Amino acid sequence: MSFSAHEMGARFWSLIAATFLGFLGIGTVLPRLAPHVRYDLGGSDQTVGFVIGSFSFVALISRFVSGPLADNRGRKIALVTGLASCSAAGAAYLLPIGIGSAFLGRMLQGFGEACLYTGAAAWAVELAGIDRSSQALGYVSTGIWGGISAGPVVGHWLGTFERAAWSQMLLGVAAIVLLMQIPEHYVPHPNPRRRMVASRFLAPGIAIGFVNVHYPVITGFLVLHLAQYGNSGPVAFSAYAAVILLSRFFLGGLPDRLPPWRTFYLGLACMAIGLAAIAAGPRPVLAVIATGVLGFGFSFPWASIASTVLKKTPPQERGSAVGILSAFYDLFVGLSSFSAGAVAKRFGYPAAFGMAIVGIGAAALAGRFVFFRGDTEEPKEAWEEEVVA
Repeated sequence: MSFSAHEMGARFWSLIAATFLGFLGIGTVLPRLAPHVRYDLGGSDQTVGFVIGSFSFVALISRFVSGPLADNRGRKIALVTGLASCSAAGAAYLLPIGIGSAFLGRMLQGFGEACLYTGAAAWAVELAGIDRSSQALGYVSTGIWGGISAGPVVGHWLGTFERAAWSQMLLGVAAIVLLMQIPEHYVPHPNPRRRMVASRFLAPGIAIGFVNVHYPVITGFLVLHLAQYGNSGPVAFSAYAAVILLSRFFLGGLPDRLPPWRTFYLGLACMAIGLAAIAAGPRPVLAVIATGVLGFGFSFPWASIASTVLKKTPPQERGSAVGILSAFYDLFVGLSSFSAGAVAKRFGYPAAFGMAIVGIGAAALAGRFVFFRGDTEEPKEAWEEEVVA
């Protein structure tokens, strides 16, 4: 089947809907988790940090499991496994075992999210066609951000942590039921490679990692920083998330139609401008505009790099490629969370945003090795017959 024959039909949009439901469940529980651990379970502030942080550690390790699972057993298996683990996380939160229920739930959540995203991204690219990989990844991101954005609203409406946990469990089951109606025709390669060349993911992974250094700064310090300049933080963060959601939905295909290095560096430029404006302590209207510019820029680097990598990766290795690139995201977000806190404590909130700008500069340097190195073409013999989605 030629790539041009691929269509984003019912199967594709059912996949996006299932992804949305999975992350809607995650978003429903997340805002209530820290108060639940602190007040309902009697944990300390340090315990809250350990519970929340256990997710990132498990997710990072799980990326190296979810990729081979998607490649060797199928994208659908990986996605259903992730949804089942997310649903089990909701059930774990309800177990009468004290703090252990929170740790178990977060660890199941970390494994589930890794498998969910890897399976969804790899399958979406194959359903849409590799020539529209950026657009497909944009729609997957829309499902993720849509679910995470709507989840807190649903959680607030439900009223209690227990109801939110039930919601996560049932939404995961609903997503699995939906996926069961979608046929998958992916055929694993009869002779899968035992080892991938990890070095070829180093530059793309580092670029993606440095792009995301800003994320802990925004989630941790945007509201606190802007409280000193008109208290526009909550509205500004909503603008940031909304622009990302809309940009990835309507403009996610730009790296497919333009040279991806252009969209990558356009995104970095917008991010740097937005971060610099926020660090300067703008008035409320300018703060909202600045976070919107930041969100607009953030919409492009991941898809620009991931689509470039996937187009040079054989179909039987694309799940592993997504998993490795996502692992760099987890690693850099985790490390920069600690770094941002230390910088903000010692030098103030503007310095934390300055750290994020330095990360953007480092991503720009790493991008040169992704887009402008000489070995940009992979030999076609590696995947002469494309598998059917």
